[in-house]
Amino acid sequence: MLLYVNFDIVFQEIPNEVTLAVNISNCPNNCKDCHSPYLRENAGEALNENIIAAWIEKYGNAITCICFMGGDAEPREVERLAAFVQSASDRKIKTGWYSGKADLPEDIDLASFDYIKLGAYVEHLGGLNRRTTNQRFYRIENGTLTDMTDWFWRKHVKHN
Repeated sequence: MLLYVNFDIVFQEIPNEVTLAVNISNCPNNCKDCHSPYLRENAGEALNENIIAAWIEKYGNAITCICFMGGDAEPREVERLAAFVQSASDRKIKTGWYSGKADLPEDIDLASFDYIKLGAYVEHLGGLNRRTTNQRFYRIENGTLTDMTDWFWRKHVKHN
């Protein structure tokens, strides 16, 4: 069972989307420079279809995406809940997953997601907004991962 600690509506995690970002606990990755070490604990409330349906009811007109921030301890459950999001609204709410793993589990169904970020946070390499990052951000279309990491770089470029 996935547990979530909190959530917020954010504007920069997924390009061009108003995203309800859900912070999932029990992270198994133990990234040295993690920006959210409190998510290593197995704490929070159960994340299930009833919770997600309530969020869609409450925020559905204000958001365009729901992103699962973590969940690497139970990737199949993240996939299952992402598929639920896609089916639970009259209008299409996109789905994203921020995973700290370098690779996806082999049998993850990409059709459950519109966006996926892969890679642990390594402080000296930086996050998605740095060209030196080890992390990768993908858009998924027709079962194909398209690397969109450079989107995060473009908005931070200074023009002379």
